[in-house]
Amino acid sequence: MIDVIVVGAGPTGLWLAAELRLQGVGVLVLEKETEPAPYVRALGLHARSIEVMDQRGLLDRFLAHGRTHPLGGFFAAISRPAPEELDTAHGYVLGIPQTTTERLLAEHAVAVGAALRRGAAVVGLEQDDDAVTVELADGSRLRSRWVVGCDGGRGPVRRLLGVAFPGEPTQVETLLGEMEVGVPAETVAAVVAEVRKTQFRFGLGRLVEDGPYRVVVPAAGVSEDRATPPTLEEVRTQLRAFAGTDFGVHSPRWLSRFGDATRQAERYRVGRVLLAGDAAHVHPPTGGQGLNLGLQDAFNLGWKLAAAVRGSAPDGLVDTYEAERHPVAADVLVNTRAQMALMGTDPGARAVRHLVAELMGFDDVNRYLTEKITGLGVRYDLGEDDDLVGRHLRDVKLTRGRLYELLHGGRGLLLDQTGRLAVAGWADRVDHVVDVTEELDVPAVLLRPDGHVAWVGEDQQGLDRSMTRWFGRCAARS
Repeated sequence: MIDVIVVGAGPTGLWLAAELRLQGVGVLVLEKETEPAPYVRALGLHARSIEVMDQRGLLDRFLAHGRTHPLGGFFAAISRPAPEELDTAHGYVLGIPQTTTERLLAEHAVAVGAALRRGAAVVGLEQDDDAVTVELADGSRLRSRWVVGCDGGRGPVRRLLGVAFPGEPTQVETLLGEMEVGVPAETVAAVVAEVRKTQFRFGLGRLVEDGPYRVVVPAAGVSEDRATPPTLEEVRTQLRAFAGTDFGVHSPRWLSRFGDATRQAERYRVGRVLLAGDAAHVHPPTGGQGLNLGLQDAFNLGWKLAAAVRGSAPDGLVDTYEAERHPVAADVLVNTRAQMALMGTDPGARAVRHLVAELMGFDDVNRYLTEKITGLGVRYDLGEDDDLVGRHLRDVKLTRGRLYELLHGGRGLLLDQTGRLAVAGWADRVDHVVDVTEELDVPAVLLRPDGHVAWVGEDQQGLDRSMTRWFGRCAARS
């Protein structure tokens, strides 16, 4: 029997598979498509996702294939510099095409032992108290202890579970594609700069030097079937409507359309089947949050599900995945919908946009919205008063090096500046590091495998209670 089947080989599914393998769990990833998608949807990683890659020792691979950009101007495309001294060592955006991100994540997942099967479409699910039976389109059936649907907003897993997907329907639609243009680059740049003074859902630009142009333009209306791509003539018509020229576009590599619907799964778990990434939530791409949100779903779920497979999970641990991640996605749905409204062209939208731009001149407002977009502002409600508990911990400098270098193994970590605490009984799950840093004004901090703070203090009994809560019973008492 397989430990975990992950349905979907997008960024969320691949990252989840790698996180599960890091904990020694057997994983099979099923992907209906026979080849990776050739087109680029998401364009980069925000600061919290960059931290996540650093925590697993993968960041150098991503930096080698991307370009760093200043962190600013991401909220509704309002031009503001990033606030100073954000709570991260990675205060930038990493521009990297989703195709490259998926390739790197697939290489990583396979390298750590995940099995990846392409051309395997899931058509049925049945579960009992012990396992889930997955039926594939070719008639074969697989048995797994757990299944996670990372198969996107239109994937089968949520539908097969019968989980409702309430939310707001699409109000505006956008055309997207990669193609060649028939005019000089200087002409493109000049026209785009003029159009974007008033139309923020418009753009033409190259992702790589000498590559095709990525074209983004509002559609004429909302199509009945967004799964059907637009025609090149439809793109030309809309370019002429907004820019007065179609730029001589030709030879499209791919064409697509997307709406601004915001929907969220009513539940993230039904028995032994869970949902993550776009299978659990869909929203407009404003702010570039979608891929990042899915990666952080997987980062939250991986270690918890692995503990359940191993039998070491404390009661309710897997359910904390929904309790923690559902509110985060709900907030993204709200802020993306708000950004879409701010990017409108009617007089009311322009007036509100002007006001928000003024407010972002205040550092506290700019910081709040920047942390929202980048994921740095996420704080899980762990029932503790200390403001640090539930938050990510930045990569602080220790006398022995960097904190994130100690998190590569995906274990819990006690950073003990007192030297008086112990993890006896949990040493198989939690590393004990006695070291000091000038960047933390607390005696000790307990980190979960996802880098979020579970406890701060210097009381051994309080520490023991927190380790029991997140890592299960003390081995000496089991």
